[in-house]
Amino acid sequence: MTLAYLGLGSNLGDRQARISRALDALAQAGVVVCAVSPLYESEPLEVTDQPRFLNAACAIETGHSPPALLALLKAIEREMGRTCGLRHGPRPIDLDILLYGDQCIETPSLIVPHPAMLERAFVLVPLADIAPSVRHPRSGLSIAEHLCRLGPTPHVAPYPPGLKGRHVSADAGFARVDSR
Repeated sequence: MTLAYLGLGSNLGDRQARISRALDALAQAGVVVCAVSPLYESEPLEVTDQPRFLNAACAIETGHSPPALLALLKAIEREMGRTCGLRHGPRPIDLDILLYGDQCIETPSLIVPHPAMLERAFVLVPLADIAPSVRHPRSGLSIAEHLCRLGPTPHVAPYPPGLKGRHVSADAGFARVDSR
């Protein structure tokens, strides 16, 4: 089994339910979901005329190879209604492999670590909640160090707004943010 980290996002429909459903689909596919970050709401990048995103990160243990894990994530996205639409456009669910063990992978269909993760607060903020000391395999710096280098993150806010601290509950064998 390999420890990997995924990014999850949604900006269509019931965003929180979609992220929860994606986590359930991973567990049903035999992926062990070890930890899930709190949810964060973020402004869309690139294509700004669209709804705000909810984002999270999760730690998983998987026996899937990186290409097989990518295929599983794409299948879950399709099942949940994602189509090949506008790049950076609205989507019901977005699932990305951020880190896969300490491997560096570069194929035409998969690049790990995720090539844009270090530039995106909506990735680093939730990832730092569950894996602050994990080191990026290319830079050697921890996720927390990369988040500090990124600077202020005003466009990424805890969700729901006003949530004080973490409200985590165990459900389906993994930790999840409670919507209280």
